[in-house]
Amino acid sequence: MRDWLIGLGVAIAVVIATWGILILLAKRLPPGVLRDLAAFIPDCVTTVRRLRKDPRVPRKAKIAIVFAGIWVASPIDLIPEFIPVIGPLDDIIVVALCLRYAGRQVPRDVLLAAWPGEPRLIERLLGPV
Repeated sequence: MRDWLIGLGVAIAVVIATWGILILLAKRLPPGVLRDLAAFIPDCVTTVRRLRKDPRVPRKAKIAIVFAGIWVASPIDLIPEFIPVIGPLDDIIVVALCLRYAGRQVPRDVLLAAWPGEPRLIERLLGPV
């Protein structure tokens, strides 16, 4: 039992460290593609938090948004977080799919208001109007 708890603690520490690195890179990198990729997960987490509380968001969209938030927070992934570069890839894909699904049900101005990052990223993710 003790070994299991130690393993769980290490996994949680790795996930938190990965998020910390992404946040640090998002703030320190010069504007460009790398900065946008590093900021994507933190921006998605902020968007999920904001949309979850918004009364203009339908219930189905909130379920998809909460699922995306749980997926990102979960230490269990299809691609382990400790693998450099591609570790957060499954998180990015799941969050992008959930936001795209929600984007079909939520008014675009609500999504754009909830997105803290570069507006062109969320507009590209959502596709044409």
